[in-house]
Amino acid sequence: MDTANSSAANPLREWALYAAGMGWHVFPLRPGTKIPTGHAEARCPGTGRCADGHQTPEKRATTDTAVIGDAWDRAPFNIGIATGPSGLVVIDCDMPKDGEDGPTGANRLEWLAGECGGPLPDTYTVTTPSGGIHRYYLAPPGSRLPSTKGKVCRLVDTRAWGGYVVGPGSVTEQGAYDLTDDRDPVELPGWLVQAIAESPSPAISAPVQIRSVAPSTYGSVALANECGRVRAAQPEQHNAVLSSAAYTIGRKVGAGLIDHATARADLITAAAHMVTASCDCTDREIARVVDAGLAAGARNPVAHRKDAA
Repeated sequence: MDTANSSAANPLREWALYAAGMGWHVFPLRPGTKIPTGHAEARCPGTGRCADGHQTPEKRATTDTAVIGDAWDRAPFNIGIATGPSGLVVIDCDMPKDGEDGPTGANRLEWLAGECGGPLPDTYTVTTPSGGIHRYYLAPPGSRLPSTKGKVCRLVDTRAWGGYVVGPGSVTEQGAYDLTDDRDPVELPGWLVQAIAESPSPAISAPVQIRSVAPSTYGSVALANECGRVRAAQPEQHNAVLSSAAYTIGRKVGAGLIDHATARADLITAAAHMVTASCDCTDREIARVVDAGLAAGARNPVAHRKDAA
């Protein structure tokens, strides 16, 4: 096959080879989608390449230019980058969902960086068709950080071991994945390493240690996160989500990190969508749940690190 003509007809081939040249392990995604080629593990026949066990996209990913060139000569596949084998941690900052107000994932990550006292250095960056951002960082040497969903903060996921990202140059019906900063990825900041690696507290009553920061900074992020969760609650989860959010914020109100009146007003406003003809929620019931959750949380406040000596 004429390589020059192949490249002109299928620029995705060049993007795949470019990613491999960066040392990143790639695999094909179905043309125009974010879905890996091949079969799902649940439908694995246990034959062929899977004779010794199901070959996940992460296992199939490669930097072999001959293999990549041959694969992309067959079809205009989008590019999947297996982050773990590539030594990457990609921070995936999403946009609010349809009809949802509030900060973007990128906004929340910037605020969290300020709250943690750590930098958010410029790095290799790709924008997604929805307006989201993929920030590529180098994983710490010898680490094996997991992929996470919403663990760092709301609307922020991480792609590391066990995950992948859609690489630059890929195109879906919604648009393209555009490379907007081509500097080499820098090392993942330490505070983000900690946020990704930390295990959740085994008991809700255990004291959560919060860095000593300005209440307005930490409180605004926490309150925005919980209000976003309330806005996204489905009808069958209204009471449970609102009660949980109010309790979580109540713990911070009790610690003096958030003003009670502000917390109450914002939570009630976020829950306004719950009052519909298809749900039993009422304004009075919403206020009752919020007040009860805030009061219960305030009786079990989070602890400041400066106070835990």
